[in-house]
Amino acid sequence: MSEPAASLPATMRAAVFRSTGGPDVLEVVERPVPAPGPGEVLVRITVSGVNPTDWKTRQGLTATGAGGTEQGVHHDGAGRVVAVGPGVGQERVGQRVWTWLAAWRRPGGTAQEYVALPADRAVPLPEGVGDDVGAVIGVPALTAHRALTVAEGGPERLEPGALAGATVLVAGGAGAVGHAAVELARWAGATVVATTSTEEKAALARAAGAHHVVLRTADDAAEQVRALAPDGVDVVVEVAPAANAALDLAVCRQAATVAYYANEGGDELVLPVRGSMSLNLRWQGILLYTVPGRAAAAAVEACSAAAAAGALRVGEAAGLPLHRFPLEQVAEAHAAVEARAVGKVLVDVAPE
Repeated sequence: MSEPAASLPATMRAAVFRSTGGPDVLEVVERPVPAPGPGEVLVRITVSGVNPTDWKTRQGLTATGAGGTEQGVHHDGAGRVVAVGPGVGQERVGQRVWTWLAAWRRPGGTAQEYVALPADRAVPLPEGVGDDVGAVIGVPALTAHRALTVAEGGPERLEPGALAGATVLVAGGAGAVGHAAVELARWAGATVVATTSTEEKAALARAAGAHHVVLRTADDAAEQVRALAPDGVDVVVEVAPAANAALDLAVCRQAATVAYYANEGGDELVLPVRGSMSLNLRWQGILLYTVPGRAAAAAVEACSAAAAAGALRVGEAAGLPLHRFPLEQVAEAHAAVEARAVGKVLVDVAPE
């Protein structure tokens, strides 16, 4: 480690679970402060972001941790590097960072005061970007970036102008990934159409930057989208493919892509085969854990650039209301996400 052991506490507060189940299996315990190994950094976490994948892991629906008797939680967070392991430059000590996949096949997570993780999963926070923004980049923005860059002939990495001339449909534009997709697509120059289930969520999608919002519950939702994009949409960022397959087929242009990242509305997708063939339509599944390394690296770079440009924002005025919980109430934070709280749930771990 780069600092004498005496400069760091011996133990820390950490949220863990020892068996799968509901939010009540989470508890805050004292754990030894980990030492960063080769190629790792030690980050003091200020804010931890909670995502649906976190409660699904806790329930045993996805296996992302290292196994063992005590598993930490949460991939996303923001904080400061306080020590480095062998092979990592000393210049990283003191850097403010945002984290991604911090709990992927590891015993820790960002819902603890200190976490050791590979150095490339602690990304320098651009100057002027707050910790709250840093804590919401990870899963939502990286997933959204992947969804926006899988189309044939499309960009591999987003930047201003990369989606100029394209029309993007974001299903669930008020969700965390939907919000990030709206912001990133707008930053990259696309015309953004979002669908939401209520007028309240429509207002949030507009605040995020959507040019147009359509209520997906409207009988003429497809006709409304087509009126906004007569030639069809280029990319659909889809949260509920099973429920929205018919709508997606109706609004896509030739050789469009439906990039789906969740199974809201059911796990059984009835694929419109003939219609998809006629359009040369691509149905692209996305899971951040298995995104190829080159694409993940491009997403990290692009999302940092978007944050630096002020394109990734938080708060109700930006279309992403924040719901805050102290670390001791991590179970309540999980319950809020599981109950589909509108906006983003954050856990304050060890504020500076």
